[in-house]
Amino acid sequence: MPVMDAQQIAELTARARRLADSDDGPGSGRRRVRRILGIAGPPGAGKSTLAAALVDRLGGLAVLVPMDGFHLAQAELNRLGRAGRKGAPDTFDATGYTALLARLRAPEPGTVVYAPAFDRSLEEPVAGSIAVGPGTPLVITEGNYLLHDAGAWKPVRTLLDEVWFLELDPVIRVRRLVDRHVHHGKDRPYAERWVRESDEANARLVERGRDRADLVVPLSD
Repeated sequence: MPVMDAQQIAELTARARRLADSDDGPGSGRRRVRRILGIAGPPGAGKSTLAAALVDRLGGLAVLVPMDGFHLAQAELNRLGRAGRKGAPDTFDATGYTALLARLRAPEPGTVVYAPAFDRSLEEPVAGSIAVGPGTPLVITEGNYLLHDAGAWKPVRTLLDEVWFLELDPVIRVRRLVDRHVHHGKDRPYAERWVRESDEANARLVERGRDRADLVVPLSD
């Protein structure tokens, strides 16, 4: 996994905590409002690792809602003829993801919102896996296309209070991606071809959104 020194993770945790502690501004009856922090970056950069670490350090202040829960099911990808490009922008339900973010931004008293997760052992999304209670002040979401500005992805950036972009040396990132695919059952030659032809095509697209991030986070191995 990518490495952060103690000072870097402490600074990022403090920044996320400030978001969680935000309120609705001056005036009577000031109340805490929900914020959404996005963590973007190319495949294998360490988005899910950092997001999970932040949630752990923030205790009950944050819940992780990954973009990957909106992967289209494998059967639908097969029907569309897009199974060979799984992970490309059009292989997600971007409209559904946007609708969930909008709902999460405006929590209703007494209402729990259920979000999908992605099971890497199944390579499938799993509905209703993540409960977000109305009192949770911070949602952390991570994924490739939070800064993508085309098609149904364009509204996503407007629904996020901050977006951080993770940078990792491409050689290290590709190696990690191949190892991850092997860990989840692909043989190494297939994993190497998949990363070269699919994951890296997605990475080049993701990199275009870097300048729209609020913060660029350099990572080492």
